[in-house]
Amino acid sequence: MEFHEGDKVEVCSKQEGFLGSYYTATVVKKLDLNSFAVQYTNLVEEEDMSKLLIETVSADEVRPVPPRIKFGSGFSAFDKVDAFDNDGWWAGKVTGQRGPLYFVYFETTGDEIAYHVSRLRIHLDWANGKWVSSKNMVS
Repeated sequence: MEFHEGDKVEVCSKQEGFLGSYYTATVVKKLDLNSFAVQYTNLVEEEDMSKLLIETVSADEVRPVPPRIKFGSGFSAFDKVDAFDNDGWWAGKVTGQRGPLYFVYFETTGDEIAYHVSRLRIHLDWANGKWVSSKNMVS
């Protein structure tokens, strides 16, 4: 997919301990066919925590920001969701609910954490230029 300066994107982390997490960013510049400079929305520089982090990422780590999808009456057990935590979106599965809190299990860490519904979204994958959920295709 083609991205241009100013486009809002998500960057998939390939670092150990962060696999499968996505971080919101803005494209600063297309560097070549296979890489972009991006500025993260929530991540800051280690040396100067007042500055948003800018880094070079591979084109295969970048995807558009997923569309907002209304989920009606809420999530069901075993729904794939993304939970916003530690400045990024992390993929997991719903294991239970208590009021507005949903319990989400993360296979990569073995953790189960409760999140308020406002910090969850339906998990979508970007495949062949379309958003795909475990339930259906999204345009």
